Amino acid sequence: MQKMDSRATESPSLWEGALKLIGPEKGVVHLATAAILNAVWDLWAKQEGKPLWKLLVDMDPRRLLSCIDFRYITDVLTEEEAHEILQRGQVGKREREEQMLTEGYPAYTTSCAWLGYPDATLQQLCSEALKDGWTRFKVKVGADLQDDIRRCQLIRNMIGPEKTLMMDANQRWDVPEAVEWMARLAEFRPLWIEEPTSPDDILGHAAISKALAPLGIGVATGEQCHNRVIFKQLLQAKALQFLQIDSCRLGSVNENLAVLLMAKKFDVPVCPHAGGVGLCELVQHLIIFDFISVSASLKDRMCEYVDHLHEHFKYPVRIKKASYMPPKDAGYSTEMKEESVKKHQYPDGEVWKKLLAAPGD
Repeated sequence: MQKMDSRATESPSLWEGALKLIGPEKGVVHLATAAILNAVWDLWAKQEGKPLWKLLVDMDPRRLLSCIDFRYITDVLTEEEAHEILQRGQVGKREREEQMLTEGYPAYTTSCAWLGYPDATLQQLCSEALKDGWTRFKVKVGADLQDDIRRCQLIRNMIGPEKTLMMDANQRWDVPEAVEWMARLAEFRPLWIEEPTSPDDILGHAAISKALAPLGIGVATGEQCHNRVIFKQLLQAKALQFLQIDSCRLGSVNENLAVLLMAKKFDVPVCPHAGGVGLCELVQHLIIFDFISVSASLKDRMCEYVDHLHEHFKYPVRIKKASYMPPKDAGYSTEMKEESVKKHQYPDGEVWKKLLAAPGD
């Protein structure tokens, strides 16, 4: 096979020409960019015979930086500053890589406490997770305060005082409401409240962060952040204490690299968003690379895990003792099984045929 030109992943930009007038680094255009470039990274890693995290870890720092578009972020991170971060990350890198291969990257579970679960289901799932060794749990909140208090009490009683509890509001509140609601839930000692308000409201997140700091509650956000510029401003405004990258929302690996480096400069821990549907398979590579080559720290750091739909992927994530074990297969881990693709293909796949043939549809 002809060797792939790795320049295909270097400093991608949709800023040029008329595209900038329709918002190139957000929305459908940006999501499509991420899909294409993630596929290119997958091909590059496969060509090199390495899992993507290893491709990044082994890459020369200058080569790595050539993949990042520094436009709009040089007021907080220049290319030279980024190079210094990567150079410092060379120290102890081999030992950290061995640590990942042996112990894996810490994960937390979101699968136990979705809104709407009856208490019996919540208790069953929590009990099973505890037996499997999970020590970090996230609960959805925001629909009804009294119900949240009851559910959080139930979960805290089950997991005990020593285990970590996080909360996720999925953008439900206005700023004052978020502060008031979380003041009532503070007794359950959540590490963070995730997406307490509109993901676009940088100053709102900053106000919530400031108000909740005396309660020992951090703010986490990022899964709906459009681009590196929004992350830059969240960091500048001290609007988050836990930064949540998403492997598909941003413009692929390239833009995520920029955000990882900015987070390192601001000393903010990265705790990625990773629902099912392949997001776990993707983001595990980024966070393992971050530990080995950028942050060199596991303090207050963990990666989300949701156990949905992994059965459709050829190289599903491997969880051991509540940790992501580094992928060993070459590529970016999201190649789907042929039978799954065929079954779900629109409109001729088996799943769609049944849906379209359903009475009343």
